[in-house]
Amino acid sequence: MNRNDRAITGLVMLAHSLVHTYEFVFPVFIPLWLSQFGTTEAIVGAIVGIGLSLFGLGAPLAGVLTDRRGSKPLILACLFGMGGSFVLLGLSSTIAGLIGISQLSMSGIAIPTELGVVTIALIVWGVSASLYHPAGLSLITRGVEARGSAFAYHGTAGNIGTALGPLLATILLFFLSNNWRVVALILAVPALIGVAYAVRINVNETAAVSTATDGGTNETESGISSLSEFFSLSKTLLASAFLVVFSIVMFSGLYYRGVLTFLPSLLGDIGIIAPIEFYGRTIEPANYLYTGLLATGVGGQYVGGKLTDRIPVELGLTVGYAAFGVVALAFLPITALGLIPFVLLLALLGFVLFFVQPFYQATVADYTPASVRGLSYGYTYLGVFGIGALGTPLAGAALTYLSLPYLFGLLAVIGGAAAGLSLYLLTAERNR
Repeated sequence: MNRNDRAITGLVMLAHSLVHTYEFVFPVFIPLWLSQFGTTEAIVGAIVGIGLSLFGLGAPLAGVLTDRRGSKPLILACLFGMGGSFVLLGLSSTIAGLIGISQLSMSGIAIPTELGVVTIALIVWGVSASLYHPAGLSLITRGVEARGSAFAYHGTAGNIGTALGPLLATILLFFLSNNWRVVALILAVPALIGVAYAVRINVNETAAVSTATDGGTNETESGISSLSEFFSLSKTLLASAFLVVFSIVMFSGLYYRGVLTFLPSLLGDIGIIAPIEFYGRTIEPANYLYTGLLATGVGGQYVGGKLTDRIPVELGLTVGYAAFGVVALAFLPITALGLIPFVLLLALLGFVLFFVQPFYQATVADYTPASVRGLSYGYTYLGVFGIGALGTPLAGAALTYLSLPYLFGLLAVIGGAAAGLSLYLLTAERNR
């Protein structure tokens, strides 16, 4: 890596780790919100769902802004907005007190005013976080020459944040007597420090893409200057092989949310993972296994990133998504074999869940022009986090109205569909 590569890689590692740190802190706060606000899972779930959906729904607009304004300003805005959202969370009680109204009424449902402030904070987080992936991934593919290594380090940083977020929040809550407001204020500090650090970094955002010198169009300049051109370029993208890539990442998002959202409770229901009494306190091994599963994603991200420079990305996708299907089909039978085989399966699940991410990120770069790279990644994360968010209600419906085998059967079908589309891309590429 040259100096510019290292500067870009350091910036995106910082931002990526913080995005996923904050994303996985919210589930730790949810039980406290339920007990302190005296509300229902449906209301809190809807509120949190708003923020998570904006994480994906805002990505196409973030892609357009990336192509027009560059990546670094959006990364700075992302960090500042996420830090500000956690400051807002931490001050939610004070702000609610200043408003002077104890409850808000929405569609006949009474909601504590502080919970309304929490909702605004989650909206701020979702909008801010949606800026990152189109900006960060565009910066890597347009500015870094050693792209595979950058993807590896970038993905590894994201997974460290994914595992560190819930662990850090849990530890802070333990020492601060479950005062989630103070914890939120403490967690705001890394993002605000990150803003101060990122401002000082100088990068060449287009160092890795060619610039036309023969009077032709500069590939790095965006042509998106109006709404009509946005629709025109979107139509062109979705009429190309990128539509297949978009479908693949959509299935990836459905599997990701479908398997992770309810996994902690599912692990707690499995007989081989029983709670442990330790000096009068109950330890839930399922929570630690869940954190461990997320931590194994570090290895998956790193290996996948390194392999994007060594094997066809379509082959990596095919193998990875085929493994999705195999893990889903093997999940329940493996539970009958004992704890060690089951833990190994969980480790494999964590590995492959994140192994595919560098491959589909690199595939987007291979199947789109640099001039609309931001827009391309915007649609990518609309598929992963926007449409992919439907994996949560799909899994919930399967568990509520059907049974556990149906859930994992559905996940196997989703993994198989993604593997089939990836194989189609691989075959088409070889026949080109």
